[in-house]
Amino acid sequence: MHAFQEAIENGRATGNAEAVVNLLAEDVVFRSPVVFKPYAGRAAVEPLMRAVVRVFDEFGFTRHIGEPAGSQHAFVFRGRIGDREVEGCDFISTRGDGLIDEFFVMIRPLSGAIALAEAMQNELAGSDAAA
Repeated sequence: MHAFQEAIENGRATGNAEAVVNLLAEDVVFRSPVVFKPYAGRAAVEPLMRAVVRVFDEFGFTRHIGEPAGSQHAFVFRGRIGDREVEGCDFISTRGDGLIDEFFVMIRPLSGAIALAEAMQNELAGSDAAA
């Protein structure tokens, strides 16, 4: 299992995103499925990773695309937020040291993306990361 997948699954099980945060490079760039401007830097992305492990009622990876030792990966997932089913894909790029330097997420359908945006906004309320 890829370190990213393991970190997300363990974070979901424990409610602790520390393993995911530890995989982020200091200069990571995160592109959200619901916010136009990218989040730049570990400090900006960390609250998002901590929140996302808590907002899905159900979540599971269905496929990993990419060479295990490669630097480009796609992780297809399914989940539920409230009464909305979502499908999506996490695209990550890793550096030579294995840290994630680019991360973007795509979600479908639109109603699922809206549910995710609302859940994340509620989870991040009062945080500088809310947008």
